[in-house]
Amino acid sequence: MATDSDAVSDQAGQRGLRKFLRRLTASDSELDAEELQRDAKQCGSTPALACQRGQVVRLKGRLRTVVYTPRTNLPTLEAELFDGSDLVTLVWLGRRHIAGIEPGRPITVKGRLAVRDGRKVLYNPYYELETPR
Repeated sequence: MATDSDAVSDQAGQRGLRKFLRRLTASDSELDAEELQRDAKQCGSTPALACQRGQVVRLKGRLRTVVYTPRTNLPTLEAELFDGSDLVTLVWLGRRHIAGIEPGRPITVKGRLAVRDGRKVLYNPYYELETPR
């Protein structure tokens, strides 16, 4: 005779098996994106995919690229932040280099979201560098 506790343990076992199989079949980039999304959700940040133009947002993710763009009148430092759901370009105007802003670095940023050439952008965001894992 099956009891309610047997049914609950069967469901938990099935979930564990599905999770195990998912980890075996998913690519490294998919697993990384899922981990980034979990981390962002735990700290209360908004998923980049859900952010709208003009909204003040808080995002947590990892820097993918960092590029210095020399210009005659205003140099810029640009970085791509990936939070597991979407990319957001971070732009610091008038900066050539910021210590700690480097590819692979976990970071939390806050600012008003803009859209430039169809891409989400934060200009001169407030940022907090996270300790690398």
